[in-house]
Amino acid sequence: MRFIGNKEKLLENIYQVVLSTGITEGSFFDFFSGTSNVGRYFKEKGFSVQSSDLLFFSYVLQRAYIQNNKEPQFEKITSLSEVQKIQKALFQTPLEQVLSFLNNLDGVDCFIYENYTEEGTAGKEFIRKFFIGENGKKIDAIRQKIEEWFTKKMITEDEYYILLACLIESVPFYANISGVYAAFLKNYDPRALKPFEIRPIKIYPSKHEHKVYNKNSVELIEEIDVDILYLDPPYNARQYAPNYHLLETIAKYDNPKIKGITGMRDYKEQKSDFCNAKLGIEKLEEIAKKAKYQYLLLSYNSEGIMPQGEIMRVLSKFGNVELKEIDYLRFKSNSNGDSAHKKYIQEQIYLLHRK
Repeated sequence: MRFIGNKEKLLENIYQVVLSTGITEGSFFDFFSGTSNVGRYFKEKGFSVQSSDLLFFSYVLQRAYIQNNKEPQFEKITSLSEVQKIQKALFQTPLEQVLSFLNNLDGVDCFIYENYTEEGTAGKEFIRKFFIGENGKKIDAIRQKIEEWFTKKMITEDEYYILLACLIESVPFYANISGVYAAFLKNYDPRALKPFEIRPIKIYPSKHEHKVYNKNSVELIEEIDVDILYLDPPYNARQYAPNYHLLETIAKYDNPKIKGITGMRDYKEQKSDFCNAKLGIEKLEEIAKKAKYQYLLLSYNSEGIMPQGEIMRVLSKFGNVELKEIDYLRFKSNSNGDSAHKKYIQEQIYLLHRK
């Protein structure tokens, strides 16, 4: 999934920093989980992982990738005759079989179609083009069927979150956006014109128990007692919730009151203090002081709003701090090749060894 601040390309660098502590397995807390990429990477490496995020769609991904440890069987669903006759291949997994059924549902005119497609918003105050009409209908149909199965206890809680994660991960492949959902494109991107299909996610088996939360992680500080506490907060003043509001609405499917040209849902309860430099430094100190950990890793950005000197000042109160800097290309460079410092930014990894 395209996600601001995604650490996918930096995972090995982060892992090497962790290995430098001498801890090769143990407990790991991902404090700002986002797409859960970091948590699932350390789960695969043999760590016992906990993670949290304010956004519900992030919690959905965490439940499917982190907390769940086994392939879903969908015993009650795959036994249904209408599901069995849709099977397209002899050796489909139960998950693939269920997704084949969902992909063959007829679309319905409901919340996503009515509010986020050009056809559904025709004649309304704002014409929105996040999806073509048929894809909006298909997303509605799939989301409703998943909820129906869960309400009727046809699927387990783990299976519910796995199916929701499949839907959330599939949506960006058909969304008419440049990267985030704070705006849609004036003309349809070719990917947005393709018929929508829900795709399977990867399942991460593990011998360890893992725990995830849908909370402001700061509320969990006094419960945390881990080997590695990993922080990857927002770098700038732009809040995450409005940039991913549509994924949040599909995940919750709660028919929220929306407004404006993009159909934004209310997000006042999902704002991060780290989008303000002063509050961010205060919260960082609170976390470093109150949480229990051997090592705290803070991933930050060379262009972040919290000054490097302030970060070092705060973290140094609680132990020895090392700073490792990793150069990488911007997602979109505005330098036109003029200066190297504009082409590259640095991921700054602060490693605090607790006294």
